Amino acid sequence: MRQHSGIGVLDKAVGVLRATAAEPCGLAELCQRTGLPRATAHRLAVGLEVHGLLYRGSDGRWRPGPALAELSAGGVDPLLEAAAAVLPRLRDITGESVQLYRRDGMQRVCVATAEPASGLRDTVPVGTRLPMIAGSGAKVLAAWAEPGVQRAVLAEATFGERVLLDVRRRGWAQSVAERETGVASVSAPVRDGSGQVVAAVSVSGPVERIGRRPGVRWAADLLAAAEALQHRL
Repeated sequence: MRQHSGIGVLDKAVGVLRATAAEPCGLAELCQRTGLPRATAHRLAVGLEVHGLLYRGSDGRWRPGPALAELSAGGVDPLLEAAAAVLPRLRDITGESVQLYRRDGMQRVCVATAEPASGLRDTVPVGTRLPMIAGSGAKVLAAWAEPGVQRAVLAEATFGERVLLDVRRRGWAQSVAERETGVASVSAPVRDGSGQVVAAVSVSGPVERIGRRPGVRWAADLLAAAEALQHRL
């Protein structure tokens, strides 16, 4: 039996959270489970998604979002904790710069890095916001984004829908001088415990050193790192 706080919008929002916790659901299913009108259910779900309490996957269904895990962990972001353990090892294996990106709307945000101690580096400071229209990290995040985001990205991107199909098929993406002249990179999706793509892990460096086919060189190590991140999540 559900308790009511007397604060209508709060009780409805909690009902939406409970409905998606039972099983991921689209709007029609959400209305059926909560008994809410379509417009109300949609407004609450989108609002909870903005705050990270819900996450909408590429299938268009809502499920519990990363902010719930962060709050239950006492404010510690599980993804960043995992990155602190995994990214330095990938940096040591490749000898190149390593980044972790999350998508925020039509941008990707660098949330963690591991840089080599010396040598020519491709430095992307934590907090840097980059467009979703170029680069291997953008391709990975776009490839598993919801259809509406994909359409918006492809309208301006340097890559097309066929590229995203290839990324999903092989499980990683590469780029050469797309985002920045002279820089190459390779990226792979990072999934949470439910299998949803929540980030992209990347290795990047000068084309003259990393080569024009960075995926051939580093994809296996990158996929192993992505799996290690998922295991920790």
